[in-house]
Amino acid sequence: MRALTWQGKRDVRVDTVPDPVIRDGDDVIVRITTTGLCGSDLHLYEVLGAFLDPGDVLGHEPMGIVEEVGPEVTVLKRGDRVVIPFNISCGSCFMCGHGLHSQCETTQVREHGTGASLFGYTKLYGQVPGGQAEYLRVPFGDSLPIPVPEGPPDDRFVYLSDVLPTAWQAVAYAAIPPGGSVAVLGLGPIGDMSCRIAAHRGAGTVIGIDLVPERLERARRRGVHALDLKECDDLSDAVRSLTDGRGPDSVIDAVGLEAHGSRAAATAQGLTTLLPNALARPLMQHAGVDRLAALRTAIDLVRRGGTLSVSGVYGGAADPLPLLTMFDKQLTLRMGQANVLRWVDDILPLLTDGDPLGVDDFATHHLPLEQAPEAYAMFQKKQDGAVKVLFSP
Repeated sequence: MRALTWQGKRDVRVDTVPDPVIRDGDDVIVRITTTGLCGSDLHLYEVLGAFLDPGDVLGHEPMGIVEEVGPEVTVLKRGDRVVIPFNISCGSCFMCGHGLHSQCETTQVREHGTGASLFGYTKLYGQVPGGQAEYLRVPFGDSLPIPVPEGPPDDRFVYLSDVLPTAWQAVAYAAIPPGGSVAVLGLGPIGDMSCRIAAHRGAGTVIGIDLVPERLERARRRGVHALDLKECDDLSDAVRSLTDGRGPDSVIDAVGLEAHGSRAAATAQGLTTLLPNALARPLMQHAGVDRLAALRTAIDLVRRGGTLSVSGVYGGAADPLPLLTMFDKQLTLRMGQANVLRWVDDILPLLTDGDPLGVDDFATHHLPLEQAPEAYAMFQKKQDGAVKVLFSP
């Protein structure tokens, strides 16, 4: 089959690789019809190469048609249409039972002390072949895939794999009071969708912050108070002017480790990509190598007694935080990988009864998988208005 493979820093290629096969009785093989390019994929493209091997298949936002089922699978059959969550969870362990599917005890990567395995996302998360491919082996066939109805195009459902549950959890963790205010840092796919979900769930004031004109305009069309970082002399003053002078009730950091900020941290990130893997891995696992401008901005902006929700991925193990300020402001902080299956029952009705979140035209680019290398470069450089790219294998 054809699949997108990692070959090195800023080097991904579509190659011919072996087709996946049934390995366990509850496996299913899915023929991928649409698969997304995620901002988290750029971390692999740029920073996390120490935990990848050449030839690793990338991608964690797929959907498609069941082609083959293992002998123990009873729920799905060949021809069923399914979306695949990005985190691999058994659905029956203690953590899954508590709605913490990203911490699944069956697929935790104990070698690295990390949570549930992920499709297409480094040794830290199981080194499981990903979904930017023609076919994908999916374990836990009776509980992990999300069946979706026939009829609407893939754009209606593909975001159940990651974007929708990640944004939904970001808003839920933000604990925005009814009619309250929220600021969202970063208007990429997760930040954009977080704004839409916050408004849908009753936030009175939604503020989006970015510096890419196309992203700001997209948000404004949805009624968001979009602030351009390049035009704000004092971002804190601009946000407080929209929130009764005290700051928003909640702030969502949808940026993560690719944030523009400290030159020292940017240099540290770059050094990790130049070191041999044996040296880069411990540096990533035991040092602070993130640019924390977005998170520090979130701490500054949120009102006293407010809540910070972090959905952007950070990669440093020893990043410094201003705990004095956080303690003094009496902040609540929630974060983590999205527990995809925890939120499906809340989200799916919004996809089968109208389109209140605007998923049908959420993608900015539809491309064949063969153009994925060019798409990665375009998305990283924020060119051609790229906000969300979907591939067709």
